[in-house]
Amino acid sequence: MTDKNQDDAYLQLYHLADELRGIANYGIMNTSSPYAMENYRKVLNASARIVSILDKQPFDNVMTQYESNMGHISPAVGVETAVIQDEKILLMRRHDDGLWAIPGGMVDVGETLTDSALRELEEEGGMSGKIIRLLGIFDSRLWKTRYKLHLYHVIFEVSVENETPVVTREATDWGYFSANDLPGLSPGHDMRVPVLFKLLDGSMEAPYTDPPDLLDTE
Repeated sequence: MTDKNQDDAYLQLYHLADELRGIANYGIMNTSSPYAMENYRKVLNASARIVSILDKQPFDNVMTQYESNMGHISPAVGVETAVIQDEKILLMRRHDDGLWAIPGGMVDVGETLTDSALRELEEEGGMSGKIIRLLGIFDSRLWKTRYKLHLYHVIFEVSVENETPVVTREATDWGYFSANDLPGLSPGHDMRVPVLFKLLDGSMEAPYTDPPDLLDTE
């Protein structure tokens, strides 16, 4: 098995554990039956055991993390921004893996999606912007994001006014790239960024959403 195939297998196991965790938490929150409660706790424990094996950390540590967030029953939400200049897209070189990506991050509680997208652009590149339109919503499981939890990427086209991005603790470099001259892209971004060009030039209809049952047909 190649390293990539092994990484993909591990990621699928993380997603399975996250699915079990969501089912268990929802059941624990909504059942009044002691028998059902016991079964949901067993499902939660099974999820934690999977993660403890994958992360090579004690089961009790994972359960402590789980029990601190029993409200985890839905996918997380992240936002990203597509900034275009002369038919090129703005990319940042990530501090964590040294690869390139579009700016973005997790939505904070209390924020709208658009507020969060503009905040991430400011935090990562020191730029203020204006939302133009929604380009798409991408399921992390389908788009191979290297994230252990189920996540939705909400991507907006954003305009900026003659601003040069700055190096920050999250972005070590910036550049504008064409569809035919993309650098090494971070996992997930290597699939989404080419699609963004199609959404931007109209060869795909925006906003994009994943078709129903796509996971079942792979």
